[in-house]
Amino acid sequence: MRRLTARASRWWQHPAFGRGMREMAAVSPGLAAWGLMTGVAMVKSGMSTVEAVAMSLLVFAGSSQLAAMPLIAAAAPLWVILATGFCVNLRFVVFSAHMRPYLMHLPLRWRLFHGYLTADLSYVMFTRHYHHPPVNEVERREQLAYLSGGSLFNWVSWQGASLLGIALANVIPTHWGLGFAGILALIGVGCSLASSHLRRVAAGVAGLAAVAAYALPLKLNIVVAIASAVALCLIIDASWPKAPGSPKVPA
Repeated sequence: MRRLTARASRWWQHPAFGRGMREMAAVSPGLAAWGLMTGVAMVKSGMSTVEAVAMSLLVFAGSSQLAAMPLIAAAAPLWVILATGFCVNLRFVVFSAHMRPYLMHLPLRWRLFHGYLTADLSYVMFTRHYHHPPVNEVERREQLAYLSGGSLFNWVSWQGASLLGIALANVIPTHWGLGFAGILALIGVGCSLASSHLRRVAAGVAGLAAVAAYALPLKLNIVVAIASAVALCLIIDASWPKAPGSPKVPA
């Protein structure tokens, strides 16, 4: 345990840490614009500066914050606000299940730390580079350094932009629509991950299901989209013809 903690303190010295930061820096301006408009929207929804800052630092989930703010402004019951945030963030259950073999060798406090820092884009960038969990200490250090660098840069750029939006909420108009830049950034990185037929099918099914179920309350269309894509991929995985000794589905 002590050995792991000592090594963890040197992750920032690994070359992969800087590489993770540089690659995240290339795509973070779009998310920073999204964070800026999220900060503006929090204040304009009626939250005080202290409440907006606390929400930005503690929640750190743009889509969940944007979903909850109209409910807060409308004085919705607390359970409705919490249920909405829970449903919107259910995708992180899938992320954490995927990340489990990458991080389970760490102490609990480090797993909680990475769980807090890891967001959509940092997860996508990490899994695009590392398709398999580490098998030795060298690979563990490299993967954790890359994940830490990308996640920390993403957190700093988001929080900096969000806090700036809170400070300038009365100057920046919400109709600028800068938050759409964050969506474009996620779409661009997501498209780069569609490297196989199965992934393209999953993305298409998730998109169609999300649109078809858009009228559901509490942003449940996101849950429907995830469930539909996962269910279909499991069916394809089980029925895909394969040679002996080969993986179930093509990479």
